[in-house]
Amino acid sequence: MKMFKLAAAAALITGVLGSAVAADAPKPVPVVPAAPAPPPPPLVDPAAIDNALKSLIDGKKAVGVSALVYERGQEVYFGAFGLADRENNKPMTRDTIVQIFSMTKPVTGVALMRLYERGKFDLDAPLAVYAPEFAEMRVYAGLDANGQPKYEAPKRPISVRDILRHTAGFYGDGSPEAEAVTAIYRQFAARDFNKTLPEVSAGLAKVPLSYQPGTQWRYSDAVDVQAYLVQKISGVPFDEFLNLHILRPLGMTSTRYTILPTDADRPQLAAVYTRNNDGTFTRQTDEVAYGFNSAAWAYKPGSFGLVSTIDDYMKFARMLSGGGKLGRARILKPETVKLMATDAMPKEVTERAWLPSKGQVGFGIDFAVRIAPPKDAHEPSGAVGEFFWDGAATTLFWSDPKNDITAVFFTQVRPFDLSLHKVFRDAVYRNDPIALAH
Repeated sequence: MKMFKLAAAAALITGVLGSAVAADAPKPVPVVPAAPAPPPPPLVDPAAIDNALKSLIDGKKAVGVSALVYERGQEVYFGAFGLADRENNKPMTRDTIVQIFSMTKPVTGVALMRLYERGKFDLDAPLAVYAPEFAEMRVYAGLDANGQPKYEAPKRPISVRDILRHTAGFYGDGSPEAEAVTAIYRQFAARDFNKTLPEVSAGLAKVPLSYQPGTQWRYSDAVDVQAYLVQKISGVPFDEFLNLHILRPLGMTSTRYTILPTDADRPQLAAVYTRNNDGTFTRQTDEVAYGFNSAAWAYKPGSFGLVSTIDDYMKFARMLSGGGKLGRARILKPETVKLMATDAMPKEVTERAWLPSKGQVGFGIDFAVRIAPPKDAHEPSGAVGEFFWDGAATTLFWSDPKNDITAVFFTQVRPFDLSLHKVFRDAVYRNDPIALAH
């Protein structure tokens, strides 16, 4: 019992001494986490864009324009100036519907790449594996001693990748071939709205190639072949595939091929204006301007044909900026979008038709891709890594991953006028000394 009391007393003394030592020990200095660095200021200056767009109308460069810009996932600008329909005094508004022409092409590319993600084709496989009609192509090889066209065999087959980046060899913009080749194109591949996609592709397969596959960049009907592959591989009509897998999931409710005179939103469809040599504008007749969209034709092209509103197309563009996802809708995987937005042009392809007019760009999958800053003040502004495309009536969109900017520009001016894009781009990038052309 005595031993127990001694032990208890010793423990008590030890505890008291320990407490005293602990009390005298320096207390640790609390670590205060560093405050997060404030985000950089916004790049986009809405007032600058307002002034730029207004200048296009005041300077009679366009009849009507609108633009929508997102930065860091938030809308930072919308503006509309001028008239969507001058003859009926209808202003350009947020719900104006325009013909986007070749801005249909990226939509087609996204549709085909959905099938790529599912292992339905190999990018570097011969096109003829999936479309046998392209197995026996000929290549134009100049004229013989009698002035007649000569042809040779392809040095390699057209690949699927070739039709995605316009290096397939198809007859197209600026083709210098002999009239005999042009006549073959007109006979078999001239656009006929009554033809189906399989018939269009079969016609293209009968036209000699303009150059050896993979040796030049030349804009062509290749994206119609992409649409044909979507339809053939999926077993679903191309326009239905777009609705099921892209337009409806993204809520692009106004985007479509057909906008009939009886449709409730037909009055929202903008007129198309031809700019004359003296700077005046002539409205195209409804028969010319709306000839494709005013009827449900058999032809559902991949290369043109959709109409859209600026908010609808921004949903598509934001999906791309979001790595293939917008809201709950997952359209593509991030790595697929990155593949599409990566320059895939072989360095040996130095003949690129008019592509260099768009700036220091290469080409990925249905997008131009900026590979260097603007080299001088004459080039449109833009950030390295951005991907973009435009349409025949001077519409434009781009996604800029570096600055997290997504932009859409609408007008209906023909012929295509790159100077309008420059004015808009320069305004967007006025606070970025690297992306600004100067």
